[in-house]
Amino acid sequence: MIASTARRVAAKLRGSSLPRSSLNFLRRELERLQEKFKKRSERIAELEKQVQEKEKELANAQKKIAEQEKQITDLERQLALRKRNSTNSSKPPSSDGLAGEQRPRGRKHKSQRKPGGQPGHPGHHRPLIPTAEVNVLKVLLPERCQHCGRKLPQKSDRVTTEGEPRRHQVTEIPEINPHTTEYPCPQVVCEHGQKTTQEPLPEEVRGNFGPHLTALIAYWTVVCRVPRRLVETMLADVLGLEISLGSTQKAWEEVSQAVAQPCQQWQEQLPREAVRNVDETGWRSNGDKRWIWTFVAKQFVFYAVASTRSAAVLVALLGTVFRGILCCDRLPVYFSYHSGRMQLCWAHLKRDILGIAEDARSRSAQPFGRDALAVVARLFRLWYRFRGDLRDRRGNPQPINRRQLLRKSMPLQKKLFALAETHLDHANKEVRNLATALYVHCERLFTFLEVKGVEPTNNGAERALRTAVQWRKICFGNRSRSGEIATARLLTVTQTCKRQQRHALGYLREAVQCHRRRTASPSLLRRRI
Repeated sequence: MIASTARRVAAKLRGSSLPRSSLNFLRRELERLQEKFKKRSERIAELEKQVQEKEKELANAQKKIAEQEKQITDLERQLALRKRNSTNSSKPPSSDGLAGEQRPRGRKHKSQRKPGGQPGHPGHHRPLIPTAEVNVLKVLLPERCQHCGRKLPQKSDRVTTEGEPRRHQVTEIPEINPHTTEYPCPQVVCEHGQKTTQEPLPEEVRGNFGPHLTALIAYWTVVCRVPRRLVETMLADVLGLEISLGSTQKAWEEVSQAVAQPCQQWQEQLPREAVRNVDETGWRSNGDKRWIWTFVAKQFVFYAVASTRSAAVLVALLGTVFRGILCCDRLPVYFSYHSGRMQLCWAHLKRDILGIAEDARSRSAQPFGRDALAVVARLFRLWYRFRGDLRDRRGNPQPINRRQLLRKSMPLQKKLFALAETHLDHANKEVRNLATALYVHCERLFTFLEVKGVEPTNNGAERALRTAVQWRKICFGNRSRSGEIATARLLTVTQTCKRQQRHALGYLREAVQCHRRRTASPSLLRRRI
């Protein structure tokens, strides 16, 4: 506005015939307006510069807010992951330490009962062994009568007794001393040719330690999970036997060679099993990453240490095509290998649903977890009724047969499938992934309802792996391929003996004896449970 006024004034001055005084006034006014215009222009430029700076600050602030929101989201995700434990995720129980949220243990409400046996409890005690099996029998006779104070006879055949005596037994372990057998091998001179002949050592005594001691070293290492340094100490302190660390390693390797044949039989039997539970976990070999696999069948448990977690391990052990039922978790390796019937682990699935129900941020995600948990609870109430384990006693439910189980569970299967279908496009990533898994693998979740011998969870394989995990925390893995093979063999034998309720130490001793005699090791395949 000031500029247009100055232009009009300048135009009038150029074409005007006014007096000089008026022209001077108008020129001064023009100069004043021009000066005012200049200041206004400078002020506008300064304000525009400030606006640009403010816009730049606003853009930086918006960028910083976006970064902070992203950081907050990441921190909330990390906090949710730290709250996850073995009850609401697929994390192993060994991870429930100080780094994560502790899983709830014990009762929610403290019981008012006193600790120990309750009134009416029958009690348990160690039974007395028969008198005929007692090593030493000492009859305790009183010296004086506690009523009149007279002396009593101190020989059993001179006293008169009444009723059955009170029996008290004390069991003690005698002091253990190593039993060493020496085999002199003299060089006998032949009278005819005057040449010497020496008898070779029998096959079963060529080692420096007997079969029982050799098997005991492996038993302590594998079953009791005692480190080899402590095995060396126990042999010295308990058995009075000085032995080097290298000798314990040699004994361990000999036991591994002794059970090679039965382990090979179990490996050949793997593809023929109708139902197979499988799982895997990490392992170490000389600092390199390895994987230890376990396969659980009805009769035996088989372990293998491999350098990969891929389907190549399954192909090598189960064949190109496995015609049985594979029970496992939702690792993609199993889906790429096996296209036949499967049973996915409901324990993993329930923990994932529980994690969504507890830690989901969006309100729409929590109803999905709640509804899915309700369906799972109803399904397993039917399963417990079928198994005869009436955990839900509301209404005194009666056991059901398999036909009733299938009929009553069909609406629940459809409801779970429909619930997954409605959440395939959910905004929450965890809900979307779990709904997709339920939708795609729905048929593979209910095999246990139809086939006898199939369990709804993969707990059998997980319990077998737990033994390996506990050993891994002590031994920190292996150092060679031969050590990996020995680990897999000894775990296979000891866990199979446990599954068949067979004495593991006795079997290891018998295997070592057969190995030294160069005869076939005892097989466990023919033993039925």
